[in-house]
Amino acid sequence: MIITIDGPSGVGKGTVGQKLADKLGFHLLDSGALYRLTALAAERQKVDFADEKALAKVARELDVVFEPGDKIKYLLAGEDVSDAIRQEDVGMNASRVGASEQVREALLQLQRNFARAPGLVADGRDMGTTVFPGASLKIFLSATAEERARRRIKQLQAAGQAVDAEQILKDIKIRDKQDRERLISPLKPADDAIEIDTTSMSVQQVLDVVLALV
Repeated sequence: MIITIDGPSGVGKGTVGQKLADKLGFHLLDSGALYRLTALAAERQKVDFADEKALAKVARELDVVFEPGDKIKYLLAGEDVSDAIRQEDVGMNASRVGASEQVREALLQLQRNFARAPGLVADGRDMGTTVFPGASLKIFLSATAEERARRRIKQLQAAGQAVDAEQILKDIKIRDKQDRERLISPLKPADDAIEIDTTSMSVQQVLDVVLALV
């Protein structure tokens, strides 16, 4: 069984996806992390983000491991980069990386390899449309840009980081535009996806709705 959870950044799909996978005993694919890891690796290798061929090479050679636990650890070449890939600049670069057809092709099979018994919860932006079009259940989460900015600000403040609220909202809107307007696998609900607006919902409320659908 494959369950896909798509949606824009900050909508809660990662948190819901992880809790859903834990509840069902399924494997988890955080596809957004793969693009963030590719962006981080490219940045560290001083790769030009306009060079699709070089970016695709980084994606193909990606040495990544997801370590499960209360909180997933993301390892890049053996280094825990869980915090590094959540930085705003890495998120913006991940959106640029995701617009590359060559990078998406390089990561496609890697993502599909996560599908194994007893089941998979896959979250991202094109899980239900491109990566797993035959998924058993497709969810598309949404929330207003303002609410997503509020959540991000709260998250950064909890981590003790200084925040520029106006810039965070601006970055979210820019990423939304980039993700929705890219030519390759644009962000949009699959035709058979069930849409859930999480603006005024808690994580538990969203999880309960998805579990009922499962």
